[in-house]
Amino acid sequence: MSAAAEPLDSEIGYTEPEGLGLLRRRAPGQSVMEELLEVRGSRDTRSRAARVFGVQLLDAASRPWYWGALGERAVGRTLAALGPEWAVLHAVPVGEKSADIDHVVIGPTGVFTLNTKRHPGQRIWTAKGTFLVAGTRHPYIRNSEHEAARAGKLLSVAVRHPVTAEAAIVVVGAQQVTVKEMHKSVTVLTEGQLLRWITRRPVVHTPQQIALLAAAAAQPSTWRRAPSELRDPVEVARSFEALHRLVEQARRRRLGWLLAVPAAAVASAVGALPF
Repeated sequence: MSAAAEPLDSEIGYTEPEGLGLLRRRAPGQSVMEELLEVRGSRDTRSRAARVFGVQLLDAASRPWYWGALGERAVGRTLAALGPEWAVLHAVPVGEKSADIDHVVIGPTGVFTLNTKRHPGQRIWTAKGTFLVAGTRHPYIRNSEHEAARAGKLLSVAVRHPVTAEAAIVVVGAQQVTVKEMHKSVTVLTEGQLLRWITRRPVVHTPQQIALLAAAAAQPSTWRRAPSELRDPVEVARSFEALHRLVEQARRRRLGWLLAVPAAAVASAVGALPF
């Protein structure tokens, strides 16, 4: 959809329902934070000794949700720098199951669905529909194509006008990202490249079109036939941040013990030397 296309305005018949903008309040990473808190909770259930030695709080089941939340929150902070002419939604529940779109961005240069992937310290290589993380293949390209196509279709139905969404995979924390060949319908970029990629494109939407698309996108019923009850984003974020503080505290204590043991060994050796 572009500014030169058939006008997209209230005459088409879209009326914003009650509960204006429910999805606008969603926090970045809210879906994965909710999953993490469901699996792990936010309380510290370790023994006193475990806390002293910094034993990890997260097990194999909860760790992916935690890393995912950190990645989406990082991208959310980046997107917060967009101006008032942009509408940004996070953790948009879509479909009949627990699927969501990490970020939906609507503005002068288009409609974008962003799939955040956090792979700290890893090497990323991508070309011809392939996405490798440290040599292991992941279906990120196919999934991102599906998200964008789905978003375009659902928004088209909501505003009764053709809408096209563009897909991007935003890589967070990787040691290296190599895009050997551009994909046909998915852009792979780093968090640092994101704002430039979104904003430095041709203008295709008028302010009126942006407002209408944003209003439709903010309604849960646009994305799901029977929207589920949405949890308070402030409560979810507060619980996650409490857990995050515990995880960081445990990490610092483990690091402290790792540094303390060699230091004690050196001190013991020095004390045994004759003078």
